[in-house]
Amino acid sequence: MILVAIIDLQDRLVPAMSGSQDMVAAAGRLIAGAREFGHGLVVTEQNPDKLGGTVPDLGVAAGGALSKMSFDASAEILGAATSDPEAVVIAGCEAHICVRQTVRGLRARGIRVIVAADAIGSRKEIDYRTAVQSMQAMGAELETVESILFDWLGTAEHDSFRTISRLIR
Repeated sequence: MILVAIIDLQDRLVPAMSGSQDMVAAAGRLIAGAREFGHGLVVTEQNPDKLGGTVPDLGVAAGGALSKMSFDASAEILGAATSDPEAVVIAGCEAHICVRQTVRGLRARGIRVIVAADAIGSRKEIDYRTAVQSMQAMGAELETVESILFDWLGTAEHDSFRTISRLIR
């Protein structure tokens, strides 16, 4: 099973992120792709009473996210999984805090982690770049949402090819 984890893309966090519109759009494509392929989806919210809910553009139902206070969401993600995932694909913010700590927690448990580099963000570019380097050093794979979706397809003959092609346009 592949599990997609959307980390803390919340009303009060997202506007502060560098390139937030592109990040949210990429995360939205990732969610749509996960739904198309029937992959598991877990959404977290860091302290939602203070930081708000998940941004509406992602189409996550109210109450559909897991509330957390810990920066590392690995326990919440794995606790929501119906079985042990073969891989966890991660998007969200902030890259150098909750995303990085979640990657560290998943990697410590031996889980394969794929970070959707165009669907994560930080307020400052230096934090983003450093987080990406750190997550790679932990053994996380870095990909773009488009490359992840086409990996899931595997072939242009896949039944979902047209749907996924429309997603990335």
